[in-house]
Amino acid sequence: MVRIDARRMRCPWPAVRLARVLRDGARIAEILADDPQASTELAAVAEANDATIEIILDETYRTYVVTCR
Repeated sequence: MVRIDARRMRCPWPAVRLARVLRDGARIAEILADDPQASTELAAVAEANDATIEIILDETYRTYVVTCR
């Protein structure tokens, strides 16, 4: 599993970092993000890579777990 700390990064950077690790062969990626647009952007990257996305809500941040099929 690859972990990406994208806190304080504004979109599209969390999605760009996710796309990069998926392109490099990661099968599971966990992304910690706080940008409100991250949900939409990360979901689009997951869909483009035929992957599922799970959102785990926290008090401050959201954690996104993207798993390739």
